[in-house]
Amino acid sequence: MADTIPFIDLAAQRSRLKDRIDAAVMKVLDEGRYILGPEVEELESQLAEFAGIGRALSCANGTDAILLPLMAWGIGPGDAVFVPSFTFASTAEVVVLAGASPVFVDVDPNTYNMSPTSLEAAIKAVKDAGELTPRAVIAVDLFGQPANYPSLAPIAREADLKLISDCAQAYGSTLDGQASLAWADVLTVSFYPAKPLGGYGDGGAVLCKDEALYDTMRSVRVHGEGATRYEYARIGLNSRLDTLQAAILLAKLSVFGDEIQMRQKVADRYRAGFGNVVKIPHVIEGAQSTWAQYTIEVDRRDDFRAHLAEHGVPSAIYYPIPLHFHAPYAKYPVAPGGLPVTEAAAERVLSLPMHPDMSATDIDRVIEAVTSFN
Repeated sequence: MADTIPFIDLAAQRSRLKDRIDAAVMKVLDEGRYILGPEVEELESQLAEFAGIGRALSCANGTDAILLPLMAWGIGPGDAVFVPSFTFASTAEVVVLAGASPVFVDVDPNTYNMSPTSLEAAIKAVKDAGELTPRAVIAVDLFGQPANYPSLAPIAREADLKLISDCAQAYGSTLDGQASLAWADVLTVSFYPAKPLGGYGDGGAVLCKDEALYDTMRSVRVHGEGATRYEYARIGLNSRLDTLQAAILLAKLSVFGDEIQMRQKVADRYRAGFGNVVKIPHVIEGAQSTWAQYTIEVDRRDDFRAHLAEHGVPSAIYYPIPLHFHAPYAKYPVAPGGLPVTEAAAERVLSLPMHPDMSATDIDRVIEAVTSFN
């Protein structure tokens, strides 16, 4: 069996950025301002500047980033929040943590992002049933590309629903040159190490355009803090970003635009090399993906993965079990007609190595392994 190439090579990025990251970390250690130090505010400013819109508020992780606006809006018991089932647990988990009910929506068969048709049907079904009050939509920008916000946003607005862009995997992606916040009320980010813009621990951020919402989320982030430190205006969280993580992320953000283009070059090489052997990712017109994962569809997935492994090519499955099949979420509603696209995709998707530092040799190894399967 051949030596295994990295699935995500954080060590290569660390080597490339070593001097600036080391200097940033040592500055924090020397100054000793470990919680909400000056680097945190600087990171928030630069995150908003990079996105080109809104204000950014850092927090402890990407899950809290979605929970913060739900709490700020007062979403809770008796409310419905529409989410995809083909995603990581946090998208639906935060809805339950807020006390509301997730309603699972199907996805587009080509992008795996939320289906506008399924969303519209789900909203109507909930309204007709009269048991829950529709309050918000959480669209996930899966695998690095933005959801179809020009179609989703009008549906949300017509139903008077808030729209969250769960951009955990896709911060830095654009649609027609704009971040998803151009359509959404909120854009949320995860800095988990494996994300395109990842720290060396947990971290997250939420971007918004509404100053009042920003102020409320800022209060929620620190125990519901009011006008003074020990005055509490609401129930909140302990969700501050460590200054060390902010310093590391500032160093990484300085090269992030270049890294998106480096990932795009890997994706272009894959597309040219795979041809029609597998179903390759479909990026919607006008979109720039961050290529958090390079996800294909294959027949005989278990055999295919075994074949890749024999060639030293690792793979991963995101996500093998749709959320509405997991016991904690099985009781919640699904869109009319069920989620057939979600369920079919979960049986066929497979993600391949993808990171900005992939060598031409490793890319060719992946292509050869994929195209030699029969």
